[in-house]
Amino acid sequence: MEISPTVADVRPTPWTGRFDGDGDEHRRWWQAVAPHTPGVDTPGATEAGSRPAVVVGFRSDEGVRRNKGRIGAAAAPAAIRKALAPLAFHLDRDVFDAGDVVVEDGSLEEGQERAGRVISELLDAGKLTVLLGGGHETAFASYLGVARSEAVTRGKRLGVLNLDAHFDLRDEPAPSSGTPFLQMAHAEAAAGRELNYAVVGISEPNNTRTLFNTADRLGVKYLLDEECSTEAVREFVASFLDGVDALYLTIDLDVLPASVAPGVSAPAAYGVPLPAISAVCRQVAASGKLLHLDVAELNPEFDIDSRTAKVAARLVNTLLG
Repeated sequence: MEISPTVADVRPTPWTGRFDGDGDEHRRWWQAVAPHTPGVDTPGATEAGSRPAVVVGFRSDEGVRRNKGRIGAAAAPAAIRKALAPLAFHLDRDVFDAGDVVVEDGSLEEGQERAGRVISELLDAGKLTVLLGGGHETAFASYLGVARSEAVTRGKRLGVLNLDAHFDLRDEPAPSSGTPFLQMAHAEAAAGRELNYAVVGISEPNNTRTLFNTADRLGVKYLLDEECSTEAVREFVASFLDGVDALYLTIDLDVLPASVAPGVSAPAAYGVPLPAISAVCRQVAASGKLLHLDVAELNPEFDIDSRTAKVAARLVNTLLG
């Protein structure tokens, strides 16, 4: 019996933006992105070998609410799409939009499961998947999709690289935006593996000694925000990439200084400079190991002139370039 493909809760709507002409020389993201139709083959790799990318939104505030943060991240997928839409499209790959998974009535775990199924099916179809959050509970939805994909179940060494001011290793009774990487560690242990987890941008004053102890116990590799020169970050990421076959990259926008990314639940007093974060994205894209990426913690309610949304869009554009 043929199994129907998993679909997002809300189907994609047309993107809109500035119109300069129909030719390739005028093309912007809004003209390039097409709806993804589940169960229908989308075009394969381009002549340059780039996998088609598929964007999925994860409309969730529940993880931030449980973590006692400032809610509003459920509006992030729409805000990032809006910021991407007018950008000039120079990518050498096709991009599709699969719509949004929506977390309602506190049903975070069910939403993460649904998003995970969508991601794993897209990965198994040969796509590069991009999940737009949502709070950082988005990360566990991403993990569910990645861990169940054929790329990982066939034995590839998976690495999880987090650009974040926080470890998000809280040990709490209920999952939240502060727990996803401890959840991953437990899931990997249940599968007979160890979580290969690295973080760029940890803020020492914003992580308790308990969190540092948990990170040390799990063998987490990390670089403090005050150590994040562009060269130090490049060397750290290169060393991590050398030990993995497939990479899941997750970007919590609160890794950036508050002046660059004000629209987050927990703005950073220090943060990692944008050039260093952008350089990581270029390095990861060039590695050929990127399996899946997500961008989390944008809260449009607290953004200024869409500054944070525009940074998120720029990073996505760099990673898919």
